[in-house]
Amino acid sequence: MKILIIEDEPALQKNIADFFRRRDYECVLADCLDTAMDRLLYGTFDCILLDISLPGGSGLELLKDIRDQRRKEGVIILSARDSIDDKIAGLDLGADDYVTKPFHLSELNSRINSLIRRKHFNGSRFLLFNELKVEVQERQIFVHNQPVTLSKKESSLLLLLVANNRRIVSKTAIADHLSGDENSYFGNNDVVYSHMKNLKKKLTEAGCTDYIKTVHGLGYKFDCHETEHSKY
Repeated sequence: MKILIIEDEPALQKNIADFFRRRDYECVLADCLDTAMDRLLYGTFDCILLDISLPGGSGLELLKDIRDQRRKEGVIILSARDSIDDKIAGLDLGADDYVTKPFHLSELNSRINSLIRRKHFNGSRFLLFNELKVEVQERQIFVHNQPVTLSKKESSLLLLLVANNRRIVSKTAIADHLSGDENSYFGNNDVVYSHMKNLKKKLTEAGCTDYIKTVHGLGYKFDCHETEHSKY
């Protein structure tokens, strides 16, 4: 999963990024309004952590722009302001959650996981596609109830495809999703092909049907009817 951390306090930004990178999230950073707008111009994210008070402008203005553009990212506001008026303003503008500083990173992690499940997986904790089981929060993969060891990039790629089940995901979107802060990924179809090849190989060697289809000239598609899911 890929998150954008918009926070101007260096120590807090680093603590958040370190915490989530240890949990295999791709973290992209911005410390002011202009940088945040630039990150959003060239990337898409599963979740945005948004501070209200930013150098160059208000995080609420950025939130309004995000929703005016009909972007689908989940947004969690991080703010030292604890007034009910600020919370109402943020939620009314389209924030999915509001967390008051100081906060525990473990709580923030739970809120992000819950948001991502709601946004991309209809709240499900696991998804089952015949012999393939995807545990969303833990990002663990099983084939015929046996765990499959994937790299961080490979598991992120599989979750992206599953979240867009039966829809084409372009190579450009995949490269962006895998990039994190690694600019060399942008537009690099060779890197996309390498990760895709490794993912498909590991799944088929584990006995999984090849549900990932190449759509020539467009991208890739995970193509399988979901057989079961669980919110528990």
